Amino acid sequence: MMKILFAASEAIPFIKTGGLADVVGSLPKYFDKEKYDVRVMIPKYLCIRQELREQMKFVNKYYVKMNWRTQYAGIDEMEYDGVKYYFIDNEYYFAGPRPYGEMYQDSEKFAYFSKAVLEALPVIGFQPDLIHCHDWQTGLIPVHLKVDYAGNDFYKDIKTVMTIHNLKFQGRWIMSEIKDVTGLGDEYFTSDKLELYGDGSYLKGGLVYADMITTVSESYAEEIKTPHYGEALDGLLNARSHELRGIVNGIDYEDYDPKTDKKIAVNYDVSDFRKNKIKNKRALQKELGMEAGDGKFLIGIVSRLTDQKGFDLIAYVMDELCADENIELVVLGTGEERYENMFRHFAWKYEGRVSANIFYSEELSHKIYASCDAFLMPSAFEPCGLSQLMSLRYGTLPIVRETGGLKDTVEPYNEYEKIGTGFSFTNYNAHEMLDRVRYAQSIFQNKKRDWNKIVESAMTADFSWKASAKKYEEMYDELVGEK
Repeated sequence: MMKILFAASEAIPFIKTGGLADVVGSLPKYFDKEKYDVRVMIPKYLCIRQELREQMKFVNKYYVKMNWRTQYAGIDEMEYDGVKYYFIDNEYYFAGPRPYGEMYQDSEKFAYFSKAVLEALPVIGFQPDLIHCHDWQTGLIPVHLKVDYAGNDFYKDIKTVMTIHNLKFQGRWIMSEIKDVTGLGDEYFTSDKLELYGDGSYLKGGLVYADMITTVSESYAEEIKTPHYGEALDGLLNARSHELRGIVNGIDYEDYDPKTDKKIAVNYDVSDFRKNKIKNKRALQKELGMEAGDGKFLIGIVSRLTDQKGFDLIAYVMDELCADENIELVVLGTGEERYENMFRHFAWKYEGRVSANIFYSEELSHKIYASCDAFLMPSAFEPCGLSQLMSLRYGTLPIVRETGGLKDTVEPYNEYEKIGTGFSFTNYNAHEMLDRVRYAQSIFQNKKRDWNKIVESAMTADFSWKASAKKYEEMYDELVGEK
């Protein structure tokens, strides 16, 4: 049996700030349990909910050498959803009210975590064949493994995979600071190793030293090899293109199932959505104080309100969009203040047709996925994206820009062949986006039979984790050899 350890800074249900947590908390349970023993290791943050912390059992303690100082580490374990989780405990680093940017500088916090993961393995008696590292917070694991542990029999055969969830986040700090916390010598801070434009980068270290690199969609794997999307690492990613592959994320089909979802007003599936999906729309319009009407084209947005997600495009045409009295817009999310205030303004200006919910609610997000007719996601770049997968699952048709995972997961509607699962546009242009919204609206209002056919295709598309897990299994077999 192949033994695999996922190392990450977050995982649902314990701690979540973004899509990384969904992947780390969902993917492991979909591997073939007869062939793969997959376990997960994350920090034991003080901000993990108390009821979850109370279920963790203390295993052991040990000490982690951090260059010129030594730090305590405790390790707890817990089984959740059939997967064993380990938690690295150190209140000096992990006691803040949030996982990042609190208490101790993130550069030292995750240098400690990377070292603590490796030091924990003999303590818990788990010798993985492969460590699957996620994002910059674990970028030093492949580095230390090759540099500091290469001569140790326990570690010498362990392979590593580095997954990029978003290349923009690189764990980049002043070089002297990284040297101080890691103890790595000057020879590791050159342009072919950890140095990045005068700084040091944890992610770059991981990309240089890992045996295999993955990212979360095939298109994004190609895009990041170009200067436009490469975030100054395109040269390295081109050099390692033979070890780079894209595997699209999935979603947990048990959590996101319109047939059984307790968070939505009326359950439905692909056989009865024509009759029952509309009941969710009516319930949401009523709950949010929006104008009632089955013929209104209800567009949903669930997102971080940032430039990356295309909100500058939406801001540019918001008045034109709202000029149509048959369009309604419901927004859920927080982010940049200018976008939060923009949606508040338009909710005041077009009362009853724009609903601005400037907070986050898991329950309301499910209601939006189930109730809306379309889901707008015009991202500037999108490594994978999960919201469009959720909206597909609920038969709410995505309107997306053709980039990264959005391009890979949404098949644009072809009116001649009557195929497709949503609508897409190519250029990062506000009026091109508006044109697609209006085109989708015209199909919704004038060609109901065609619209329902697209909904059916969207709901039957398979973006469960099972399909993704199979591709990861193939990669692990290739890297380690079948066991």
